[in-house]
Amino acid sequence: RALRLVGGRSRCEGRVELEQEGTWGTVCDDGWDIPDADVVCRQLQCGHAVRAHGNAIFGRGHGPILRDEVGCEGHERDLWECPATLEHDCSHKEDAGVVCSEHQEWRLSGGQDGCAGRVEVFFRGTWSTVCNSTWYETEATVLCRTLGCGDVLQRPSFGHTLPGKMVYMCGSLQPSLAQCHWTFNKSAPCYQSWAAGVICNGTRS
Repeated sequence: RALRLVGGRSRCEGRVELEQEGTWGTVCDDGWDIPDADVVCRQLQCGHAVRAHGNAIFGRGHGPILRDEVGCEGHERDLWECPATLEHDCSHKEDAGVVCSEHQEWRLSGGQDGCAGRVEVFFRGTWSTVCNSTWYETEATVLCRTLGCGDVLQRPSFGHTLPGKMVYMCGSLQPSLAQCHWTFNKSAPCYQSWAAGVICNGTRS
């Protein structure tokens, strides 16, 4: 009953793929909606669904199309329990995808290009700022490298103007900030903090 998300920016976002008898296949987007996506997110311990995508938005899969007209109510333990048709008239351009609430992605805003500016994180369906109380060289380096922007030049500060606040603490250089220690919307670590920023030494081509 293996399940995975492919083609996204974290393990909690991507094209839905199921394993059947040792072969990975996809799900057709006919009837694909938030209750279906909720079951996928919960099965992967990725929270709840914030988006249910069709039209192969995370790229076209390969192999068989294993499910069509999926009709989860949202409470099922895994996707195999949901009613679905095994016969289909789909192609891989209709592969279903999801974005779960525990997916994190980052952007730098207000700078000269995508490699400089205020750090903003998309998490649980909304964009938030990052507190600079623990925003040091390691955290900034992880983000610059994740964004393909090289290494850190500076760490400027900005004001908080978005609804949420995230704190990251990286003990070492992790592949992404999501693999560091993080807390969301806890007031203590963000008390009197500014919003973190970074200027990386690379540029987005």
